[in-house]
Amino acid sequence: MTHLDINIALINYPGSMQSALLGLQEMFILANNLSLEHGSNKQFKTEILTPDFLEPSKSVPKSLHPKKYHVIIIPPDFGGSYYKKPPQHLTTWIRQQHQSGATVCSSCAGTFILAEMGLLKNRAATTHWNLADRFSETYPDTMLNIEKILINDGDIITAGGLMSWLDLGLELVAQFTHPSIMRQLGKTLIVDTGSREQKYYQSFVPKLDHGNKAILKVQHYVQTHFAGAISISQLAELACLSERTFLRHFVQATGIKPTEYLQRLRIQKACDYIETSTSTFDTISMDVGYEDNSAFRKTFRKITGLTPSEFKKRFA
Repeated sequence: MTHLDINIALINYPGSMQSALLGLQEMFILANNLSLEHGSNKQFKTEILTPDFLEPSKSVPKSLHPKKYHVIIIPPDFGGSYYKKPPQHLTTWIRQQHQSGATVCSSCAGTFILAEMGLLKNRAATTHWNLADRFSETYPDTMLNIEKILINDGDIITAGGLMSWLDLGLELVAQFTHPSIMRQLGKTLIVDTGSREQKYYQSFVPKLDHGNKAILKVQHYVQTHFAGAISISQLAELACLSERTFLRHFVQATGIKPTEYLQRLRIQKACDYIETSTSTFDTISMDVGYEDNSAFRKTFRKITGLTPSEFKKRFA
């Protein structure tokens, strides 16, 4: 049988997550074995490339320069800052590969590199939920959706969290071979191939470094009084501002309205209680300030993507 190679380039940039690079390589090796067992001639061929290798240089013979690839993968960052300002020779090379027909993929902070290149302008994408504010501020023309673990937008695929490279690898196996091979690969790896959402794993982390002392005072108050009755007029008075001015300042500082802020804080507290206590959800609902249990259940599902019982089963 003549093999049809699917050439994949994994970009090993400074600070990139090495377990993702090696894990993807091994995932595609397993996929190749399963592909043969299923009678498919599709075979993944992976190469790990460094940005230095991609830089035009007289010291590197032209014959050794990278070829045309079907897929380019930018892995997660593991604590560095390279992804914030990638060098031009790297972004130029990725753009050239994309223009030649390559599917360009990123995981976690790797999405910043695609956005910096301009590839995500007016496109749907995701990244790690904890990077969402910084991403939206830097690239407001990208339609960011951090609820999704993976967004396949055809020629560009972005994935969310640090371990989302697993979801990305499975997606590529399904796309370039067959979904049945992907499902069998998931069984081999003992990895869930069912649909997931990043919002299952999100935590509400209030934005506190905005520099507005009046709003910070309100946030500190809400953090300890979230279970009680809190009104906008009460918070505005605490900030020594009119209600209209307070609302404007609060949204500018935190990115969301006070009512949504309180709602998300209460849901986060409920999640913490579900994970760490044996209390019923009815009790937890009262403990975080909701008297209407039914309304709180609807709000919980809307924000977390799970019912309270589903959340408890998954995380408690």
